[in-house]
Amino acid sequence: MPLSQNGPARICAIGVGGGGSNAIMRMMRARQVPGVSFVCVNTDLKALGQADGANVVQIGENLTRGLGAGGDPEMGARAAGESKQALKKIINGADLVFLAIGMGGGTGTGAAPIVADMAKQAGTLVVAVATTPFTFEGARRLETAHSGIAELKSHVDNLIVIHNERLLSLFKGDTSMEEALRLADDAVMLGVLSVAELVNLPGEINVDLADVKAIMKVPGKAMMAIGEARGKGGPLEAAKQAVDNPLLDVSLEGAKGVLFNVTGGPSMTLGEVNEAGEYIAAQVDQRAMIFFGMVNGDAKDDLIRVTLIATGIPDDGDDASAYLDATFATQGSFAQSEADLDLPPFLRRTTIR
Repeated sequence: MPLSQNGPARICAIGVGGGGSNAIMRMMRARQVPGVSFVCVNTDLKALGQADGANVVQIGENLTRGLGAGGDPEMGARAAGESKQALKKIINGADLVFLAIGMGGGTGTGAAPIVADMAKQAGTLVVAVATTPFTFEGARRLETAHSGIAELKSHVDNLIVIHNERLLSLFKGDTSMEEALRLADDAVMLGVLSVAELVNLPGEINVDLADVKAIMKVPGKAMMAIGEARGKGGPLEAAKQAVDNPLLDVSLEGAKGVLFNVTGGPSMTLGEVNEAGEYIAAQVDQRAMIFFGMVNGDAKDDLIRVTLIATGIPDDGDDASAYLDATFATQGSFAQSEADLDLPPFLRRTTIR
């Protein structure tokens, strides 16, 4: 049964440190989604002053005097520890916390595990989206980022890593740094906002917070991606773009949990959605748990967007048998008997629950 809720799920998108806060500000400028609050957490008071419209939390006020963590993750962690009461207030009551972090600096790298742990202790689902530095930022910053990611993994339900270095392969040499960094922010932004819309906006076939929780609890590596296309065959092309997203550090192969949503205008057909679903299902484990949703987009726009979350992706050398068997599932806005008739072919081999 769908999760019973009094209104939209309460989603808190928190940017920790300078890079994470930049991503949060881009989200706010892009569009508002019901039930989503935006928070910037930083030691740098000057940077927080630029976070117009967001809730802001200055951490480590006494420790850093508002001057930042100086690239020291230990300082960032101590700053978060000093400001636990303020952090608890922003987390309290949230159903889902998204953390956006630019790894490699002091505040984001050091404070993010503290914030994540507090949210977990409050019983909140915690998903982190972290970006890694460019190679030219130096070996020390890269090492700090890798250590921070290893630490953060144990404090969140799922961690999605986006490699900034891979941005360089997507652009020509004359692309500005601002444009490259904007794409990294957009990758974080689209992932968070799409999940929020998927949960809180009504659709022809709905995905709810219980579905997201079920997917995020599947152990293993995770990925989150967006694909977009236009016109006839758009859903399949968008699905291919999401699956082959060059910014992600893992492939969909072997995933044990998948949640995807297709958003499109009134011209989008069930057959096209089925093609997209068949393509995605063919990439993952045969016993994977799959949830899908379908939302009507702008009637005046032929843009098709596929949002994809995959979890339970084995690390190299993992024993696949260590993962629990799972059944396919879908939760739509129709009754059981109708579901049996209308279920897309890529889910007909599954168990409806």
